[in-house]
Amino acid sequence: MQTAPPVPRRVTRPRADALRNRERIVTAAREMFVEFGPEVPFDEIARRAGVGNATVYRNFPDRDALAREVVCWVMDRTAEDAERALAESGDAFEALSRFVHAAADERISALCPMAASAFDEHHPDLEAARERVERLIVELMDRARAAGQLRPDIGVGDLMIAVAQLSRPPAGTGCVSLDRFVHRHLQLFLDGLRAPARSELPGTAATMEDLRQS
Repeated sequence: MQTAPPVPRRVTRPRADALRNRERIVTAAREMFVEFGPEVPFDEIARRAGVGNATVYRNFPDRDALAREVVCWVMDRTAEDAERALAESGDAFEALSRFVHAAADERISALCPMAASAFDEHHPDLEAARERVERLIVELMDRARAAGQLRPDIGVGDLMIAVAQLSRPPAGTGCVSLDRFVHRHLQLFLDGLRAPARSELPGTAATMEDLRQS
């Protein structure tokens, strides 16, 4: 007795318009979280995205899900900035500088504090995005250090906390109005990272684990 071959299951893929709506929601949420903070009403996000409220809730059942998606999206874009800097710049310190300015433009410093306060910071999607960014930053710094261009007493944590402090105040506190100062101050900071160092730094180099524990 022969049995009929199994019928292959069809994989349902999201429609193109559904994917576009989701991207519009995430883009609008990112802009509004930066401008007004994480408590901005879903109605306002839907209005800026040009979709209905039901579309927002269909994609993101609660605020934590939307906030997590926004932070992961920004971290993925920041990782892509780092990858481009590594691939396109032959000068190691120039690659590091390019990444720092790009990370500021992604507004990562205004959004990432949400990861510790708005939702589960150990969510696997968030941890994967964070590990990717950290790995690429280490590669950028190691390359600049190996080229003798980056002072040796700087850790990844030192770089990221300075970028966060110099690039944006917390989300929703007028950070957009301070954009004109950002790249000027970041460049001053970057000049201070160049080897040879002009002074000895107090304390020890900070790691990302130091930042997470502080």
